[in-house]
This record gives sequence, structure tokens and C-alpha cells, in this order.
Amino acid sequence: MASELQPLSLLFQNKLFRIPDYQRGYAWKKSQLEDFWDDLINLQPQRYHYTGLLSLKALDRKETESWGDDLWMVAKGFKAYHIVDGQQRLTTFVIFINEIVSFTRELNEYKGKSDEEIFLGYESLKEVISKYLCQRRPPHNQISTYLFGYEVDNPSADYLRYKIFNEIFTKTVSETYYTKNLMYAKSFFRENLTALYANEGMEGINTLYQKLTLQLMFNIHEIDDDYDVYVAFETMNNRGKKLTNLELLKNRLIYLTTLYSDKKLDELDKSHLRKEINDAWKEVYFQLGRNKNTPLSDDEFLRAHWIIYFSYSRRKGDDYIKFLLNKFSAKNIFEKKTINLDSLETQEIIVDDLEVDEDIDEIADVEPEIVEVSKLEPNEIADYVDSLKDMAKYWYDSFFPTQSDNLNTDEKILIDRLNRIGIGHFRPLVTVLISRRDILPDERMQMFKAIERFIFICFRVGSFNASYRSSEYYRAARSIYRKELLVSDLLMYIDNTTDENIEYAVPNFVTKIEKHFSNGGGFYYWNSIKYFMYEYEYSLAKKNNIDKVNWEMFTKVEKDKVSIEHILPQTPTKYYWQNQFRAFSKEEIKLLSAALGNLLPLSQSVNSSLQNDSFYDKKSSNSSGRRGYENGSHSEIEASKEIDWSAPIIYKRSERLLRFMETRWQFSFTKEQIEKLVYVTFAIDGREIPAELPKEKIIEGRESLVEMVTGGTGLENERMKFWTNFVNYCNQNGYGETIASRKPSSDGWYTISVGTTDLHLEFAVTHSKYLSILIYAENTEVFLRLESKKEEIESAFGDKFDWYSSREKSNAKRIVLKRECELFNPNKQSELFEWMVFKFDELYNALAIVGEINKRNSSSEK
Repeated sequence: MASELQPLSLLFQNKLFRIPDYQRGYAWKKSQLEDFWDDLINLQPQRYHYTGLLSLKALDRKETESWGDDLWMVAKGFKAYHIVDGQQRLTTFVIFINEIVSFTRELNEYKGKSDEEIFLGYESLKEVISKYLCQRRPPHNQISTYLFGYEVDNPSADYLRYKIFNEIFTKTVSETYYTKNLMYAKSFFRENLTALYANEGMEGINTLYQKLTLQLMFNIHEIDDDYDVYVAFETMNNRGKKLTNLELLKNRLIYLTTLYSDKKLDELDKSHLRKEINDAWKEVYFQLGRNKNTPLSDDEFLRAHWIIYFSYSRRKGDDYIKFLLNKFSAKNIFEKKTINLDSLETQEIIVDDLEVDEDIDEIADVEPEIVEVSKLEPNEIADYVDSLKDMAKYWYDSFFPTQSDNLNTDEKILIDRLNRIGIGHFRPLVTVLISRRDILPDERMQMFKAIERFIFICFRVGSFNASYRSSEYYRAARSIYRKELLVSDLLMYIDNTTDENIEYAVPNFVTKIEKHFSNGGGFYYWNSIKYFMYEYEYSLAKKNNIDKVNWEMFTKVEKDKVSIEHILPQTPTKYYWQNQFRAFSKEEIKLLSAALGNLLPLSQSVNSSLQNDSFYDKKSSNSSGRRGYENGSHSEIEASKEIDWSAPIIYKRSERLLRFMETRWQFSFTKEQIEKLVYVTFAIDGREIPAELPKEKIIEGRESLVEMVTGGTGLENERMKFWTNFVNYCNQNGYGETIASRKPSSDGWYTISVGTTDLHLEFAVTHSKYLSILIYAENTEVFLRLESKKEEIESAFGDKFDWYSSREKSNAKRIVLKRECELFNPNKQSELFEWMVFKFDELYNALAIVGEINKRNSSSEK
């Protein structure tokens, strides 16, 4: 066993390096490459940089028989090695050297010169290529052998040779997730070399080359023949960029093929089984990396396949890799092994993409599961990897159905819908349903519809916790895969389960929406509003047989793009809106704006400066090219048919959309639930409508002028009384100058200056039952500064705030502490006022402690 420090210039002398089949592909990304580059650039002359351990396994002639045309280098005296540990660094080095050579060769100053006439440091490009990259077999130079590469049976082998080293090749080169990383590294080094040359010229490139080849030091470790190279590989790769579970399992399976006796598995069979494993992983990595912009997770696929292939138990939790490594272990080849699954550690179940409350449901007591694992036969390995290989393409189909050759048009639409709503723990089952080619498309479509309905009602409406019934549907995936369960029976079970849960889901939904209204957001805050609105738009599109809205508009929101529009704006400052809703208070207008019937999916980007335009301007296209509702989505066209936008129309449209929800997902609201969800019942309370507002008294851009002109409503009068009583209380108890320094008004808030323009403190009253004290940060920068002191502020204040109640796009931010109370009950107000001044003092002192405001002089304190 040799162990010594060497620079790369010595390391590459008379050696051929190959990455063996049990290794993963190239996994370095931007962060690792940037660290590598920075280390090299910052390395001082005459200093060395320890780059890490490089573990090599020397190969004998038998182990290199498959190398074909490259064996002439072995005959020449080069020694062949497998790279057990360090391939990421060596791959990076070789790509880097290749880019330095290519970049230098292409410079204008070397135009027309041969590789023998161009020098890096003190070596010609021809010498550099021969030493680190490639040699040609004399005398005809027809065969090129690369000093570093992958073993032939690897998708990255051709890619490295023909796409990275740019050797001429006329056939198609396979691409995977790992080959994408190879190309990124090539581009990264080209861009940085270009910048370096622009600043330092060829001198900078020469210095960089010498650092790379002479000053990076490897600790070389050669593994003896009798050392377990596979176990070494697993151990070594726990350092640095850790192996994924899929990579670890591949190494383990290849290792196991070497342990069978010749009687059980001769060399030809071992070679065949090993090839099956490599072929399976090649296909898996191809499928996972097919979409270059959205590669799929190794470990998520491996876990899903484990659910499909093996007997799922909730008690195993997410510890699938422990199960697999126990199943495919060296000990199991030689003897029976009994596993008590109760002894395996459990972890929280990972959920795909459901946006639901993350409560943890109770798990019923389960008897410890004892599994007797028989002696592991070679065919068990073969069957497992064949299944893994086969299921990979169906797994891809479940994410990208529109690209599938295994689904008809209607199936693609239904699976696409499942991805939009959040397929969650149903993805293994959906994958199995796609894979079962003996199931009729109509049966599959019924299942996809039933799953979508279950998700919508239980998760999107009911907000059940994310793991609800997950164990049952995981087990069902395996039963369908093994043809132990009829699709018709599972369909009936899902439908019945959904129906049984409606009586719990709907009240949860009503409660949640009421809470959203109390927070000012209404249906706009419902996390499934985009999905619901898209489905309503889709129903109109089917009726008219024309698609106008693409789901991508909801998922790729640019800076100036609004996917869900408030028809009545949230801040209606234009005359049209103030006059049209003059019968309603600001609080009521805010609720109307957040009502379901006031929300609209848009078919294209809308400039935010136009969102406050009158309804007529919104619905009408104009000569400047602005598109109005009348030429927009089906939902927009439907709304544009109204002459004006009013509170009763919002009420009626809310009702209509809720009735659509009932029909689309096959359940019913009670009359009382409909009223609570519409929420804005005051819209049709028959109140007298005041005379039209005189236009000359309206200053557009101001929010509070409706009350100034109309004289206010009952709610404004109650708020005026509340603040008047509060100011009187403060004056009587010594807080007149510190807190009650402004006159009472009918607003829902009372602002208190604290001597800085950055922030102010406020009290707020909401819906006659919520009282809040809040810090009002004037802009995002101030909020971020306060947020950095969050723990200190809350510790000094003695209570927790809601820091994130403001809209994400709001520049100013509110930091709120809210309590529920009887705001306008005169018998309760003294208690409330006492709480208010106490909390104000605590908050003022907390902000003073963290340096946000000046401490009060003792003479001015209560």
C-alpha cells in the first residue's frame, strides 16, 4: 500500500485512469467549481495546496480485457488504475486542462501556429496534451487513447470524449443529468479563462497552468488487491459530496455480484448480472435527467420504487435505504437473516408537493414486524434491477405526461392536472397505473379523476395533514403492481373515503376562509385559489372549445405579472371605484375586494399601474394596444359582459363559483356554509345608496376620502367612539403626550410617532373583534433590519409577533400582535386600554434596547 504526496505533473506519468462502473457520474456544480477556481487563483507562488486523498486500485491484465483499442498503452508500459475516490476532482482537473489548451490555441496571437509552437509554461501544447489528455498510437495515429475517462459502458464515456474533448463524432451522444454537469464545468472554465485573459493576458494563463499542475498536491493511496474496494468506496464517499442513495445502492449490488461462488454464478453469469445492473442504472439516470431544466431526484425515485416493489409499513417510516441495504447485504448471500423492522429507526415521511398544514396524525399501535430474509439469490438482484429499470420511464411520465408515449391525450390532461394540484403521496400509485399496460385507459382515467377529487376535498378544501392515508395508498400501489388488487375495488375505496370525509373537510374550509377574511385576504389567501380558478377557466374553455389560459402563467410569475386579478382593487383610489362603492365603508370594500367573486385569472401580463383603472377601462381594449377583459380569458370575457362592477355582482359571482365547486368536485355546501364562504352578505342588505360623489371633491390616489365625503357609516362611528375613549383614558392616566398625541378619527388604526421616519407604532381594530398593536416598517429595508433583531425584540417585549402578515409585494411591512376581544363593549374597554398602554410601553422599551429608537427621558415616562 503506497501513500505519498504528489502534484498532478507526477501523478499522470505512465498511468491510465478509468472511472469504474460502480462510481456515480460527475456531480460537481457551481459552488464546488467556484471553490476550486478561487483556491487556485488565490494560491500564492511557491506555496502548495493540499487537494485531498486520491484512492486508486491497480488493475491486472484480466481486469482490462474490455479496454480494447486502449490496451496498446498498457503494452507501452502505462499502468491501469480504477479511481476509487477522487474522481470528481480528477474529472474537474482534466476538463480544466482541456479548456486551457483549447482557449490558448484559439487566441488571435497564436493564429496559424501549430501545437508544437504554442507554449503553456515551459511545455508546448502538444506536450501538454500527450502528458495529461490523450496519446495517439503510432505509426498511423488512427487510435486515440485518453489518459483519463470512464469505462466504455457508461453514458458519460462518449459524452466526455466527443462533447467535452470535442473529438469528431457523427452519431448521437446520450445525455444524462451527469453529462449536463460535465458541460457546465466546461462552460464555467471557458468563461473564467476569458475573464482572466482580459485582465492578465497570457501571463495569467501560464501562471494558472503552473499552479494547476505543480502546486496542487494529492495524497496518493493505492488499495491492495486483497482490500475490499467496494466497501472502501462506500466509506470514502461519506466525505465531501455525499453519494445519493441510488449511487450507493448501485455500488452495493455490483459488489454483491463478486461474492457468489463460481458454483452459484460463474464468471459469464457474473458479468451478465453486472451488465444488467449497469444497464438499469444507465436507463434510470437517462429518465431522471431527460428534462434538462428539471432533473428528477435520485432518492425520491428510489424511495417510490421501494414503496412499489417491497411491502410498505408505516413503521419503517422513510428509512427505505436501510431496508434496501439490509436486503442487499453481503451477509444475506451466505446465510438467512431475521430482521425485526421495529428496531429500524423511523423518520418523518417526505411528501411530494402538497401545500397543506403539516400537522402530524396519530399512528395506530402496530405489532413489531418480523421478516425472515432468505438467502439472497442472484435472480432476486436481477428481478429488482429489471423492475427499477422498467419503472423509471413511467416515473418520468408521472412528472411530464405530455411527453409520454404511454398515455392517450385525455390521460395526459388528467395527470397534468394531478401535478398542478400537488400529486403528493399518490405518485407511486399513479406510476404503477401508467406501467400496467393491461389496464384499459378508461379505468386509468377514472382512477386519476378519483385521486384528484380526493386531493382537492381532503387537502385543498379540508386541509387534512399531508400524510393522511398515505400508508394505505402506498400499499395499494404495490398491490396494483403485483396484480393482487383490482383497480375497480381501489376506485370504489377512494371514492367512498372521499365521500366520508366531506362532512369534516367542508367545515374546516369554512373556518379557514373566515380566518383569511379576518386577516384581510379572503379567498386571495387560499393556497389553492390558482388551481380552482384555472379549473373554472378550463371548464369555460371546454364549453367554448378554445384554450386561452396556460397553467404556466400561474407558476412563472414575472415582476410585472399578476396571475390572479382583483377586479375591485384592493386599494380603490380612482373616482370610479370610490363612487361605485360609496355605500360601503373601507373595511367592507376591503372584504368585497377579497371575495371569491371579485377574483379573476388573467390570460397575459398586466402592468401593475393599470390595476386601479375603472371597470370600463379594465374590460375594454384601447387603441394603444392594451388588452381588456373583453379579449382576455374566458373568465375575463364572462366578467366583461357586466355593465358595471358592483357589490351585488360580486356576491352573485361568488355564489356561482361556489356552485361550480360543488358540481366540479361532487359535494354540497349547506345554505349557511354558502353564506359564510360568500362572506360579503352586507352586499345585498338593501341599504340606502347615497347620492353620487361630486367628482371635484375627490383627489385620486387617496384611500380615505369616501368617509370624508359621505360622513361615515355605523362602523366608522363605533371606531370614532373607541379612539375617543382611548385618548381620554390616556390623558387621564398620564399617557397623553407619549401615546395619545393625535386626535381620534374613524379610521381602523391609531398611529403613534416614535421620533423616527423609519417606523412608527400603531394600534388597529378589525371586524369589531380584533385589537392589534403593531410595528409599521416604512419599507422592506427597515423590515429586514428589524427582522435581523427578531429574537432580541421579542425577548425584551415578552411576546411573539406575526412578522409576515403583509403581502409579499408590499414595500411597507407590518409586524403584528393581535388579540380577540369585544372591541365596542363599553364595559370591556378600560381593560383593553390598560392592555394597550402596557404593551406600548413594553414595545417602546424593546425597540429602544435594540437601538431602533431613543430611550425616553425619565421625566417623560409614565
